[in-house]
Amino acid sequence: MKVILTQDVKSIGRREEIVNVSEGYFRNFLAPRQLAVAAVGSALTEWEKRRKNEAAHEEKLRTEAKALAAKLSGIKVTVKGKVGVGSKLYGSITAADIAANLEKQTGIKIDKRKIEMDEPIKTLGSHEIPIKLHRDATTRVNVEVVGE
Repeated sequence: MKVILTQDVKSIGRREEIVNVSEGYFRNFLAPRQLAVAAVGSALTEWEKRRKNEAAHEEKLRTEAKALAAKLSGIKVTVKGKVGVGSKLYGSITAADIAANLEKQTGIKIDKRKIEMDEPIKTLGSHEIPIKLHRDATTRVNVEVVGE
C-alpha cells in the first residue's frame, strides 16, 4: 500500500515521501498516530501540487542567488582594524564585520552565516572570502584589511 508520510518515521522514510508499506502497518501503526495518509485521490493530488510549488520556489531562490553571486563576484570590500605590531591586528575581522562593511559600502545585505570563513582574519592585506548564497551559487569577495 502506498502512503504519504506526514512526519519522519525511522527506518521507513522522511516527511513528504511516498513509501510502500503493508496495509496492517498503516492501519495499526501509522494512521492512528497520524504519521501517514493513504496516497490516493485528493491526498495524492495535493501532494503533487505541493511538490510543484516547492520546486518553483526552489528555482526562484536559485536564480536570485545566482544573480546576486554575479553581482558580488567583482566587489572589493575594505575593512578597518586596529593594528598592533607589524601587520597583525589587535582583534580580528569576523564574518559579521565583513557583512556589515559589505552592506555599508555596497548596500547589499548578506547574512553573516553565509560568509564561509575557517577562522577570523588576523592580518592586514587582501583576502578572498567565499560566500555561499545557495547550494548551487557560491561566489568570492575580495576583502582588503587596512589599519586605522
